[in-house]
Amino acid sequence: MKYKQLGRTGLLVSELCFGTMTFGGGQGFWRAIGQLPQKAADDLIARVLDAGINFIDTADIYSEGDSERILGKALGKRRKDVVLATKVFGRMGPGPNQVGLSRRHILQAVEDSLERLGTDYIDLYQIHGFDALTPMEESLRALDDLVHAGKVRYIGCSNLAAWQVMKSLWISDKHNLHRFECLQAYYSVAGRDLERDVVPVLQDQNLGLMVWSPLAGGLLSGKFDRDGKGPDGARRVDFDFPPVDRERAFNAVDVMREIAEDKQVAVAQIALSWLLHQPVVTSVIIGAKTAEQLAENIAAPEVDLSVHDLARLKEVSELPAEYPGWMIARQFENRLPITPSDT
Repeated sequence: MKYKQLGRTGLLVSELCFGTMTFGGGQGFWRAIGQLPQKAADDLIARVLDAGINFIDTADIYSEGDSERILGKALGKRRKDVVLATKVFGRMGPGPNQVGLSRRHILQAVEDSLERLGTDYIDLYQIHGFDALTPMEESLRALDDLVHAGKVRYIGCSNLAAWQVMKSLWISDKHNLHRFECLQAYYSVAGRDLERDVVPVLQDQNLGLMVWSPLAGGLLSGKFDRDGKGPDGARRVDFDFPPVDRERAFNAVDVMREIAEDKQVAVAQIALSWLLHQPVVTSVIIGAKTAEQLAENIAAPEVDLSVHDLARLKEVSELPAEYPGWMIARQFENRLPITPSDT
């Protein structure tokens, strides 16, 4: 297992992060995503740690808190061996203040997460989205207080637009607050929207990138046809998310299938390997319902994609040009000095 710095920090995290959205989820919305009980979770966590993965991600809203409870019990005495990440924002009760990024909700939510996880600190505490009702200064000051109190080690964000990330960094710099050190976002060979504005911000400001849904909700597993039909029990069958351009996605799957056959690996491993080859990516979040799925995902870093493989995947999944991107690229063509070899 390889390890990378999380943004500009000195914290080292494994290039694969284990996501626990499948833990719990007996009823309602989370039933389609996962229903793993404690015993199954215990087994998966043991396999994850034994494989060298030291980065585990969850959220308070996953299975209405059950994911955190199950994860905390599964880690037990090995808690100290992992970089534990969770999130705050989603609704955790019927009250008007049991949701969002107000100071009140953040301070209550972190205490609840600490109790469910059975720990006295969270390594990476992330806001799960953008709260249009709460001033960003209020949220960042609350998070800064948690770091100073020792309840949180680092803070991060998830699902923010490029301008929101930059605004948060400006506020943190202006008021000398701890800043977001990473972004957790959707990114895949079937969904490269992040490259338009967010990726340049991350690279310019030295933020880490944690990737969620690297297989586009299972669509890139190679087990779905162009009509969306897939294996029984697959998450994408009952939970069609995240949205993708299906034509571009399946064109990419066709190429990945050829590469996978040549390398005698699974299509999903090609999709994961493609992400691991992207310089902006710090860690790819993998999930699993079975030991077999987990083993397949953990083996993805061993799949080496050649320059030719990457070029084929880049071409088939390329985003259509949009302004001002195409104008910036066009103007930069003549920015560098002309050398004799150019004439």
